[in-house]
Amino acid sequence: MKVDLLKYMSGRLQDDSDKANNPGPVITISRQYGCPSRRIARDLTERLTEKMIVKGYENIRWKIITKEIMSDSARELEVDPAKIKYIFDYEQKGIIDDILSAHLYKYYKSDRAIRSTVGRVIRNIAEEGYAVIVGRGGVAITHDIPRSLHINLEAPLEWRTLRVSEKHDISLEEAEKYAKDIDRKRKQFREYFEGKNTDYTWFDLTFNCMTLTIDEIVQIILKAIDVRKLL
Repeated sequence: MKVDLLKYMSGRLQDDSDKANNPGPVITISRQYGCPSRRIARDLTERLTEKMIVKGYENIRWKIITKEIMSDSARELEVDPAKIKYIFDYEQKGIIDDILSAHLYKYYKSDRAIRSTVGRVIRNIAEEGYAVIVGRGGVAITHDIPRSLHINLEAPLEWRTLRVSEKHDISLEEAEKYAKDIDRKRKQFREYFEGKNTDYTWFDLTFNCMTLTIDEIVQIILKAIDVRKLL
């Protein structure tokens, strides 16, 4: 038993050392509102998990990271997830609301503290590896990880507007306004971590979701992963 325990502990320490020295692999997906990011992320993680099984790593499962970021951040901040949801809705508190909250709530957390925690949670997930992070400024937070690939999904506004209108049963005018607003807020969220107009929010691959199918996009990403030797 002692020998087995030593082997186990040695293996765990080696794994931790490998993660520290060679974080990832991680893929981030940014998108304009109305692009099918979740379906692409789902198909991609399934295909990547299959590749790991073929390679003999049956215990490794690629995962999609979206809502987990809010729950993990809330846990670290020791607050109810509902208290920080506004950050993930790309909203900001006004100065008056901020002051009142600081006086009224025992476990008040500032926007800066929440965003810093979100960034730390995303970074930890990325370094752990085998994750596809959808949105949340992932490209800005993980851009320096060598074993990473950063994807951007875009499409003409008219195409996205029609999809949003049909999905939410709203007028084309409302859909266009909503899509533009979400795009602007997502860009601001991403820039929070690296500033405006920096090279660190650029992407490795950008896809036009109007002209490419989901399967085509996934296949190209898989090919890029092979070329980059991320696995």
